[in-house]
Amino acid sequence: MEEKTEIPQEEAKEIVPAIPPAQEKSRTPAAEEETLSRGKITMIVIGVVLLAGLIIAALVILYNQGADVTGRVRDIFIIFMALESLIIGVALIILIVQLALLTNLLQNEIKPIIDSTNETVSTIRGTAAFLSDNLAEPVIKMNEYLAYIKKASDLLNFGKKK
Repeated sequence: MEEKTEIPQEEAKEIVPAIPPAQEKSRTPAAEEETLSRGKITMIVIGVVLLAGLIIAALVILYNQGADVTGRVRDIFIIFMALESLIIGVALIILIVQLALLTNLLQNEIKPIIDSTNETVSTIRGTAAFLSDNLAEPVIKMNEYLAYIKKASDLLNFGKKK
């Protein structure tokens, strides 16, 4: 018959590893960036819808007034020109901010990479010059002297057949 041995509770905990509690889903930077991007898109859509609503409301109010047609067309044209200048102003501000970000990128990230690359190229150029002066040039000179010696021996052995 099999004997059943009971393991004390403390030893059982040591033998069977504890199952870790469910970990919270950690958000990756890409997921957070996607959430921010969706939030920005949502805000832009809301802004465009509100702007379109304001334009439609202004057109309805202007159309329902008892002014003459020329005055209404003039007023609508002035409103569109003001909105256009507002949009151009916002676009210019965005352009200036993007230009500032590009300048910052060039100064703080690209310039060090280029400096490091220039330093590496200078090191390689120096190494190539060193190898040329101390390795390739002596080997070439040695081959040149050996060729002279072989030619001289061939000339001295001109009359003799092998």
